[in-house]
Amino acid sequence: MGTPILLGIHHLKFPVADLDRSLAFYACALRAQRIEAWDHRHADGTLYALILEVPGLGTHLELRLDPIQAARQAGFDPVTLAVRDRAALDGWIAHLDTAGIAHSPVLIAIQAWLIVFADPDGRRLRFYTQETHGLELPPDDGSPWLTGD
Repeated sequence: MGTPILLGIHHLKFPVADLDRSLAFYACALRAQRIEAWDHRHADGTLYALILEVPGLGTHLELRLDPIQAARQAGFDPVTLAVRDRAALDGWIAHLDTAGIAHSPVLIAIQAWLIVFADPDGRRLRFYTQETHGLELPPDDGSPWLTGD
């Protein structure tokens, strides 16, 4: 009997301290849209999770109310999002600047370039280029945006 086949990622789940604040952030930062029909509610009707559609992500994003776990993920970078090239990073920098979202400068990674920004819970998200560079460019190991790598 062979190994069963995966069909991809069903959805991602981020713990958050405040659903409204996180929804507003992801809507602004990534143009995410809430799918209200998929809201998760307890038997008493209280809301405990939202499902978002994020353009280009390829799966849904669940924001789950869990302040303790959200605090534990502060500074961690669970997801790296692919962008085409340096020009795409420049476009994201302009978008984040317009939205007032703090971010790193363009950083040199081991294989490519990236920028880093944090959500309201301090979880770091990365945009990483598919365009690569050669070994002549040493990574920006000293950047505070890459602490913990």
